[in-house]
Amino acid sequence: MSARTEQPTETAIQPQGSHHWVMTLEIPGRLTSTQSSTFTPPQGWTRRDAFAAIRDELARDNPDLARANVTFFALEPNQL
Repeated sequence: MSARTEQPTETAIQPQGSHHWVMTLEIPGRLTSTQSSTFTPPQGWTRRDAFAAIRDELARDNPDLARANVTFFALEPNQL
């Protein structure tokens, strides 16, 4: 069995942010949510600013997560 990787065509490429993030939120014994995406932070933002904005956005999407514990967070430049 061989692995086949399809390369996206130029028209299929979606714009991405300058950074990729992954965050896991957990309400112990009740709910765990891991999400990821990309974004471009405004000029002058810190890692903490990005952390807070991402966490707030996830809580807006799911209010149950507003008081969840952050069990994992990664933020890296979105380039190889």
